[in-house]
Amino acid sequence: MRHADNTRPKFKESLIHFRSYARLVCTVKDFNDAGPLVKPIREKKALHDQALELLRDLCNKAIESDFANADRIFRVPLEQATSVGIPEIVEEILGQYPCGVSFENQKKQSIFQQAIVFRQEKVFNLIQQLEESREMVLSKWDSSGNNALHLAGYVADPQLVYLKADAAFQMQREMQWFKEVERLVVSKNKDQRNKQGKTPAQVFSDTHKELVKEGEQWMKATAESCTIIASLIATVVFAAAIQVPGGSDDNGRPIFNQQTAFKIFSISNMLALFSSIASLLMFLSIFTSSYAEEEFLFALPNRLITGLISLFASILFTIAAFGATFYLMFGENKGWIIIPVVVLGCLPVIMLVVWQSPFLVKLIKSTYGRSIFVKRSDRMLL
Repeated sequence: MRHADNTRPKFKESLIHFRSYARLVCTVKDFNDAGPLVKPIREKKALHDQALELLRDLCNKAIESDFANADRIFRVPLEQATSVGIPEIVEEILGQYPCGVSFENQKKQSIFQQAIVFRQEKVFNLIQQLEESREMVLSKWDSSGNNALHLAGYVADPQLVYLKADAAFQMQREMQWFKEVERLVVSKNKDQRNKQGKTPAQVFSDTHKELVKEGEQWMKATAESCTIIASLIATVVFAAAIQVPGGSDDNGRPIFNQQTAFKIFSISNMLALFSSIASLLMFLSIFTSSYAEEEFLFALPNRLITGLISLFASILFTIAAFGATFYLMFGENKGWIIIPVVVLGCLPVIMLVVWQSPFLVKLIKSTYGRSIFVKRSDRMLL
């Protein structure tokens, strides 16, 4: 009894420490949502060696004080760290208390199933550090009879609101999640039915209908706008190819045929025509797509990327062709004319890069970039 009395204050102290740490987790999440000015501070804090050392000390103290009550100590911090996506906390707790992998919430969902529900890929990536218990964790049923693949099939939590403008990106990310979990689960889980009698694939189709519709509308609206621009460019450069600057001589040869500026015009005009036609074909293929769910993973983004790059190239080549034409018509024996031509030609290029490159880079990263599902470390948790 005396031993129990001595242990109880230590247990309460550890529990207070962990509850304080749990509140700190929520505070960090609030700061993360505060804006881009706070985000770099949060990232530095999360990765700081002192914070990790404090976490290790808290874990050790909790286990040493009262191992029998460790479940009560670790449960709240572990669930909150999972929901807001702080893998350092999850990894350290599971590393020192492997029984935490079997923790369940009110819906009978394990830590990794909760990571799927909240779409916290950094926490979910820790499953690759499980060896013996990975299949058990992924095959487990929750209170609704859903395994891990069913949960990946449900659309992201309603609190994770997506903008209509990002519907295609969101659909692509949803497909990436479903494919990753599908890769990890055993074959029998892929056709397993939940209490509603649905397989994971059926759950995905039923819950993503609205997102697919929004993604289709966004894709078509983007393709329509770009098609108009590509058509105008193709029309202009085709007309310029027929009626060259300065006209032709009696033999039908361009008068400026031997000048360097004319060669620049000819090559730029040709490239502008070909790239604008290529972009038109890509955008037309977007209109004729069947918009199946799996097309949002690679096919549709690939067409959009190709179309946008071709469109941007056609704009650049058109500007170069116009600059060469301007120099041919007004730059004879006037070297200074090159300066305003270059300056004015660079302005739309700079505007194009500043306004459109972030969107294109985001699209390329999400399609061809490094997968979000990567192993964090070689440390085995269980």
